[in-house]
This record gives sequence, structure tokens and C-alpha cells, in this order.
Amino acid sequence: MTLPVVAILGRPNVGKSTLFNRLVGRQAALVENRPGVTRDRHYGEADWAGRYFTVVDTGGFLEGEADPLASSVRRQAEKALAEAAVAVLVVDGRDGVQADDLVLADVVRRSGKPVLVAANKIDDRRSEERSEMGSVHAMGFQEVFGISASHGRGVADMLDALLVHLPEPDGEEDDPSPYDGEEELEDASGHETQAAPDDGIPRIAVVGRPNAGKSTLLNRLLGDDRLVVSEVPGTTRDAIEVELTRGTERYRFIDTAGIRRKVGHGDDLEQESAEVAEDALKRADVVIVLFDATEPAVEQDSRLLGACLRIRKPMVLAANKVDLLAGKEGRRALASAVDEHLRFVFANVPLVELSARDGVGLPKLLEVCSRLYMQSRRRIPTPEINRFLREAEDAHPAPRHQGHPVRLYYMVQVSIRPPTFLFHVNRPAGITEAYRRFLENRMRERWGFEIPLRLVFKRRRK
Repeated sequence: MTLPVVAILGRPNVGKSTLFNRLVGRQAALVENRPGVTRDRHYGEADWAGRYFTVVDTGGFLEGEADPLASSVRRQAEKALAEAAVAVLVVDGRDGVQADDLVLADVVRRSGKPVLVAANKIDDRRSEERSEMGSVHAMGFQEVFGISASHGRGVADMLDALLVHLPEPDGEEDDPSPYDGEEELEDASGHETQAAPDDGIPRIAVVGRPNAGKSTLLNRLLGDDRLVVSEVPGTTRDAIEVELTRGTERYRFIDTAGIRRKVGHGDDLEQESAEVAEDALKRADVVIVLFDATEPAVEQDSRLLGACLRIRKPMVLAANKVDLLAGKEGRRALASAVDEHLRFVFANVPLVELSARDGVGLPKLLEVCSRLYMQSRRRIPTPEINRFLREAEDAHPAPRHQGHPVRLYYMVQVSIRPPTFLFHVNRPAGITEAYRRFLENRMRERWGFEIPLRLVFKRRRK
């Protein structure tokens, strides 16, 4: 089910990330008492009164800044507003409204989205008496709340008002389970992402370093020079979505700009290309991480895999230009380099060797992409899941926590894309990272998963 999005917007250092952390219930966003710490959109899942929604933290919005990085932050904030169902405009209630607040207020007002104004840093009654709430109300918005993001004061009233503007839940139903959202989920996972609608056609993003052969690969698959191919790195600037039919199978491929290192310090066009590539990753069902088999794997390649893993995208390593390797010795060197530099990021990721220029290995690449896509949509029946849980516990019980036994009562799959499994336990804090990995590895052995999984541990209601 796709969750509605709530965007947190504001100028630097008004407490957006502090509010984000309070809403998602964990220290997910970096908070520091200086402007500019948050630059990218940061996603997290929140719930209030049994209603779930996605919260987006954004960088500080400053108008008129010529610095390319400030321009990129503004673009990220505008994108968050575009995808949001509701906007929360955060201002400093102690200092009152500033010029940048008024500019951003106009941007939000023109979006036509419901807007709640959170006048932050009203920590107590004395702060309220000394606040500049008059200037906040003068902005002209109807729903204004004096809050303290750090202490929680006034946040409940704001959330009650927020629920009125959220669209009613829709989308596919999950398996019936005791998972009703009334208790906090204890999960160390990263931000949530909004997947593209599932129409049964896998969306496959092709990412990699500049000049790895991404456009050549797609041109070969399509049998047509649909995409510009050049020896100059960085030719592709936009994410281009093209449809491919092979036999009875259909695919949608997303070609992306090559992702360069230190993107934040490049020119505006290069920054925009990297943002497009990141958006393509979020839209994709499967990601092909393409690299040049003739060049050593570098940190950039492992960072690409890490980015895919953080947003839980099924991925396949594609070693291009294997036709240029020197026989068996070259193949052995390739396998060794992949194991040493790339597979440590995610040991289960499949590897396909290919030559985009000659078309070698492309049928296998498509077969692997289809297989991973089907795995991401797979549902395991609840009785089968709980037989697995009993067997796993018998083989390796969870370690004790603070002298008390840790019991896993029940397990259910609550969603797909990625497959998400909820464990009802008596002590969620007692689930160590080692035991979580044990359970995940046993699940991979049982059901053949080669894709990232999400495991959530929740305290069972007494």
C-alpha cells in the first residue's frame, strides 16, 4: 500500500529534522545547531492514531542563494512539496517570521496543498509568552500550532489536525495479521521510499559510473540507436524510460546519467543528473549496477550497491566488456575483484557477465531481472512462515536479554516490494544484529530470496 506523504519544509535551523525525528520515533535525521546540515530529502515512516504516513525531511530553503549547493537543496524541497499530500511549514516561533519564511510560504500556498504551520521552539509557557506568534499568524494560514519539536509540546494537536487532510488508505490489502499499527515498530532500517505503481511490468534502472556502457546496453537490447552513445563520460543527463518486449515478456528500462563522485561540488547540470539517477532508483523495481569488467571495481561501484541496498531494491551486478578480458585468467581476476570489492556489500546479489556491444549475456540478464522482480512480489503463506519460525528457533534460540529469555511468538508477511516480515516478540531490544542476520539467512535458504528483505520486530500486546 502506498502511504501518503507529509513534507516538512522551512528555512535552515528552525528544527525541521528535530520534528522529523519525533514523528518517525527515532534519531533518523542528523540534528545539529547550524544551518545546512540536511541537504537531501530524508524519508521515514510515521503513524498517529493508527494512521500511517511517510514523512519527508528537507534541507533549509533559502531564496536568492547563488551557490549551486543551495540551489540543489531548494530543488529537493520543491520535489518533496510536489509529491506531498500535506505540507508542514516550520518557522521559529521565538524569533518570528523572516523574509525567507515569507518566500517559502508563498511557494507552499501556490502549490494548492493543505498547509499546517508549526511555530517551533515554544518549549514552555514562558517561551509562549515571549514568542513572536503574532507574526506567524500574520502569514495568513488558518492552521497554526505552537510546538516544541524537541520536547513534544503541541505536537499531538498538530498531528490530530494533520490526519484530517490525509487521504483515506487505499491500495492492495496485506495478509490478515495482528499488525494494526497501534504500537511502535522497532526497526533499524533506513528511510522509506515510494515505489512506482505495480502494473506487472518490471521497471529496471541501469546505473553505473560514467562510460560503463549503459546506453550501449539499452541500444543493443532495443535493436535501435534510441539513446546517444559517446566516448565522452556523462553524455546521458536525463532518466529515459523505454519499453522492451522479448517474446511474451515486457520490460521498462530506465537509462540514467552516470553517477560521479563528489557530485555536490560539480556544475548545476551534473547535480541535476545525479538527482535524476536517484529518482530513477526509487522508481525502479530492479536495478542493474553496470560496471566495466576491464577496470578495477572502485568505491563508487560499492557505493551504488549500498544505495540500492538502503532503499531495498533488488539488484544485479552486470560486468560489461567481458569480451576484452584476457581468457580464463581475466575471468578469474574479475570474479576475485567482485568478491573482494562488491559482494561484501550484499553477498546474495547475482552477477551476470556480458558484452553490451556484441550482445553476449543479454538473455541471461533479462532472465535474472525477471526472477528478482517476481521475488520482490512474492507472498509466503502465514502457516508456512510460522513453521519456519518454529524450526529456526529450535535450531538456534534467540540469546537472552538482560537475563531474560527472548521469545518469538508469531511471524507474518505484511507487504511486498520489498518483502516485509513482522515478528511479534516479547523483547524487541533483545533481537541482536547477529540473530537478525541468522533469521534472514535462514529465510533466504528456505525461500531462495536473492533480494533485500525487511525484518521488523514488534512487542506483542499484553
